Amino acid sequence: MNEQRLILGDALIELQNVPDGSVDLIIADPPYNLGKDYGNNHDIKGFDEYLEFSRTWLRLASSKLKPNGTMYVFMGFRFISYLFDILDRDVRLFFNSWIVWHYTQGMGKTKGFSPRHDDVLMFTKSKEFVFNLDDIRVPQKYYRDRNNMRGANPGDVWEFSHVHYCNENRQAHPTQKPEGLIERMVLASSNEGDTVLDPFSGSGTTLRVCQQLSRSGIGIEINPDYVEATKQRLAKDFKGFDSVDPRMERVPFDLRKKDYRDAYLENHKVWFLKNHENAAEKFEDSVSVLYGHERQEEGQMSLLEEPTKYDAGRRGKKREAGDGGFLAL
Repeated sequence: MNEQRLILGDALIELQNVPDGSVDLIIADPPYNLGKDYGNNHDIKGFDEYLEFSRTWLRLASSKLKPNGTMYVFMGFRFISYLFDILDRDVRLFFNSWIVWHYTQGMGKTKGFSPRHDDVLMFTKSKEFVFNLDDIRVPQKYYRDRNNMRGANPGDVWEFSHVHYCNENRQAHPTQKPEGLIERMVLASSNEGDTVLDPFSGSGTTLRVCQQLSRSGIGIEINPDYVEATKQRLAKDFKGFDSVDPRMERVPFDLRKKDYRDAYLENHKVWFLKNHENAAEKFEDSVSVLYGHERQEEGQMSLLEEPTKYDAGRRGKKREAGDGGFLAL
């Protein structure tokens, strides 16, 4: 049984209590030092003070990784290059990817270009690390015999919408990250039963994703209001993650061979929309437009209901929130 452990406290203190070499994956979304109000603390430090803060927590966090572990770090434009330098030269982790998270809405400018992305650094503890490509592939735009029918590498530019204020999963947190965004990191860089650490838990997105993907999570959060909100979030029924890469809903063109097409359509939901039931209707509409399939009426067997020999073992039963307990310390 996966356990979600929620710790109220300062990351610089509480990280010292996490055993070295005990964590498979770290997903960190630290304050960007841009003056945001996080309730009981403001994100305002002097330049050198912020760099020293970053250096301290990155050193602490990296010591918790197993030899094959991975760390993802979110950061805004002002300090991203400095964090890269700390991770590369001070902490001496291995650089893998500089990911750009592109979102469709954000702050507007009247002079200059409005920002529409955040950066995410991916570093590993060693050259041998977990990376589950098949779990994060995206559908091909075109199907060819020589292509991998299972899908393509998603690349290092990821499009996920912000969690809008009208979304029922929206938390009272200024920098809540989409679940689909965190899902990709968890699936790519950990396995079921592994332990994922989030030193700045915030709205609890990492723990919620771990709960549904059979990982154990450790979240550290300094604001007691966010800790309480996360506990409530973990107790809710699961109805699908609140965001999805729009490519997951597309159907490849040129699936002219019926045997290829039927096999592909049967497996698409299992491969690309597992944990995203709310995106299934849009996908079936696309199927209907491209290939003339009628969307199934309620009570009828879906044309995508059962996996075929390509992926018979990948379909897992729907998990409820109660499958993963949590501890608040």
